[in-house]
Amino acid sequence: MKPVEDKIKVEKLNLFYGQNQALFETDLTVKSNSVTALIGPSGCGKSTFLRTLNRMNDLIEGVKITGNVFVDDKNIYSDDTDIVSLRKRVGMVFQRPNPFPMSIYDNIAYGPRIHGIKKKAVLDEIVERSLVQAALWDEVKDRLNKSALGLSGGQQQRLCIARLLAVEPDVLLMDEPTSALDPISTLKVEELTQTLKENYTIIIVTHNMQQAARISDVTAFFLNGYLIETGETDKIFTTPNDQRTEDYITGRFG
Repeated sequence: MKPVEDKIKVEKLNLFYGQNQALFETDLTVKSNSVTALIGPSGCGKSTFLRTLNRMNDLIEGVKITGNVFVDDKNIYSDDTDIVSLRKRVGMVFQRPNPFPMSIYDNIAYGPRIHGIKKKAVLDEIVERSLVQAALWDEVKDRLNKSALGLSGGQQQRLCIARLLAVEPDVLLMDEPTSALDPISTLKVEELTQTLKENYTIIIVTHNMQQAARISDVTAFFLNGYLIETGETDKIFTTPNDQRTEDYITGRFG
């Protein structure tokens, strides 16, 4: 078995919203084919950090970023970075499902079509493969031409994951993907992350301590814009090195 490789390496990352600094000197390495959970109280910088990994913060006026983020040893903040290509490789699933107001089929085929795939047979194969990977195919295969907005919340979130998979990313960024879902739908998405990590690298922001403990290999604890501690999830939850980590995990604040 080949050694686990570093998929993402973040070095001395600082982020400012105008005069306000939101991230301070953040260093984090993410292994390939792993699930990394980002935890911490609201407003601590974890979602902001997640968005730096595919340059989503570029869309916010007044944001300034220093430091380096390497994906497969390429600095994504270098001047020659193709942002469209980056966001194809490093995709994002948001807190609330956001299917397009079109058919289930067209939602999944949307990305491949933008990237130049037009043949129906090829699109059919991509749509089926992506829905199978997202554990949704059996539930929707007979209604592919129906509106995606008719799906339940949990199905819509898995559809958004399938839509991401259709463009064959390397990394899946998930920003509290189950916070708007019921417990059964949450369980399905959690089970899905365990299957997907065989082929993808997953970084998930969660407020749910139990969820982080269940699904992640590595946990990173953020507080007030600082990355306080990173380690194997079992260790972080049982014998953290920093008292602040223990206080947060045991519910003393946050």
